[in-house]
Amino acid sequence: MSRSAHSHSNSIDLAVVSSVGSENRSAETAEQSNTLVVVHTVEGKILSMHWPQAVDCMGDEGYVGQSIESLFGPVAIVPYMEHVRQVVEQQSPQEFQCVIRCGQQPVGFDFVLSPLPAKSAIPMEALQTHGGPSALETSARNAAGVVGVGRRIVPQPIPITATNSVSDNGGSGYYALLATVASAIRKTLDINTIWQQTVTGLGNLLELDRCLVCDYSQTMQTVTVVAEYYQPNLHPCLGKTFALSAKADFLDTLQSLEPVISDFEQDGGELPYTVLTIATCYREQPNSILVLQQPPRQPWQPFEIDLIRELTDQVGTAIAHAKLFSESEAISRELRTKSEALRRTNRELTRKHQELEDAKRQAEDASRRKSDFLANTSHELRTPLNGMIGFLRLVLDGMADDEEEQLEFIQESHNSAIHLLNLINDVLDIAKIEANKMELELSAVSLQELMEEIDKSQRTHIENTGLKFKIALPATLDEIKLYSNYQRLKQVLLNLVSNANKFTHEGSITITAEISPQSFEFDNKSWPGLVKISVADTGIGVSLEKQDRLFQTFSQVDSARTRQYEGTGLGLAISQRLVEAMGGKVKFISMGEGLGATVTFTTVLYQEPVMELGAT
Repeated sequence: MSRSAHSHSNSIDLAVVSSVGSENRSAETAEQSNTLVVVHTVEGKILSMHWPQAVDCMGDEGYVGQSIESLFGPVAIVPYMEHVRQVVEQQSPQEFQCVIRCGQQPVGFDFVLSPLPAKSAIPMEALQTHGGPSALETSARNAAGVVGVGRRIVPQPIPITATNSVSDNGGSGYYALLATVASAIRKTLDINTIWQQTVTGLGNLLELDRCLVCDYSQTMQTVTVVAEYYQPNLHPCLGKTFALSAKADFLDTLQSLEPVISDFEQDGGELPYTVLTIATCYREQPNSILVLQQPPRQPWQPFEIDLIRELTDQVGTAIAHAKLFSESEAISRELRTKSEALRRTNRELTRKHQELEDAKRQAEDASRRKSDFLANTSHELRTPLNGMIGFLRLVLDGMADDEEEQLEFIQESHNSAIHLLNLINDVLDIAKIEANKMELELSAVSLQELMEEIDKSQRTHIENTGLKFKIALPATLDEIKLYSNYQRLKQVLLNLVSNANKFTHEGSITITAEISPQSFEFDNKSWPGLVKISVADTGIGVSLEKQDRLFQTFSQVDSARTRQYEGTGLGLAISQRLVEAMGGKVKFISMGEGLGATVTFTTVLYQEPVMELGAT
């Protein structure tokens, strides 16, 4: 505000004060420094404000033209505006107490509110100071409004503690503390905190015997005590539920949304106590009930009820917001839970879909491999069968020149029959393995005896092809015993040696055995160790990228090469299944094509042999 505007406002204030009675004139003299004078319209627009001790406020000039509700005005705006309406309608002053906001601090006043005098009562010379009436002064002369004169009671508000009370500070302390309670409630969205701060603040402030918040269930037509304050000599009520049909005062305040005061007689002839029941609302819908019990013979004052009503409006709004926040949080948690469940379901469906895709690819690959296998096997079966038929036909037709040639034809026919039998045995073995019907009887097997039979059956044939054949066993003083099946172990070794011989054109084939003396569990027993048997050759080898197909059933690394060298491609697959059934493992090692290959497998050591001195 400019200096001239400030002077004009002082002129209006003095003119107004001269018209409102003796109490206003005395406020300008002896206690002028503690007196507030404000002029505003019925709607609450400030026309003039004067307070000499507004050092803790923003100053007189900052309020003119503003709404009393936005920057300067009562904490309890609803009861205050009701006083304004009554003063204007009745054209008579009203006295009451109220708390005025001064900056961020509430200040208590004994207030006198009077109707704005008619324009004839304000001297024209007061409005013509500094060159005639301004627009603001013209509004002050023509608008219906009020003049408020307040005498400050306590200069500073006092925070809520468990020990202070209304009696300590007078009415303004009560208003300031009540404003602090409302401020604390507005700062949280936790409904339990709002409930407890409400009852604790009111209970301490008013020195109540008891203060309750009862949550209202419209569906069940019940109220439940959700927070309480009570004196030590009283019993607690937290958690109790009351039917509205049995509580007339509760039902009345919920239906009328007005405070209900009830007097209740105590047992034993003690003094009666007074209970104020008031509903908290949001958008004119009740959401809880406040129950405030005064000590005996202590009545409720009208100004107390007015400001408590203002507080309950704020509590009702805070409760509604907190419930909406809690519901939104619950919905968010539910959505997050459902979203997470949906993501888990999607991941599971994706995993199952991937498993189905993998199973489909495996089935298609197995079908293709079986088709290739059957085509190759049918060729392999026909080859020895055709040889048998051909040589026997030569004998039957007398095509042999002499008896020696005839015996040669019969021997070739026999060899073809043996080869055919081996092929059929391989097919039957793999069928049993695939059907899990391969049954093995395990017992002690002599490694030396097994190797002697392999040497006897394979050495001549291998050396006839120009290869060297060597068997190297550990140096022991006693026989090396294995826990295995003799025939199946012999079948594995024959398969490996036969493969090595088939795919090696020059160099050597070597069988070695190593003892690994370490405790090993198999077939529900503990054994002294394992024996690793290796069959190494200097043959054609296998490329690194094709080695993973060696042990697949019905799979051949190169069907054209397998047909070139004869065989079904089942040898390693059958050997692996047999070794695993006897408690061992098979490994294939080759550095690549043309670099030879080594197949190793382990078998269970039946008993630990005595090693020769210096042997490793």
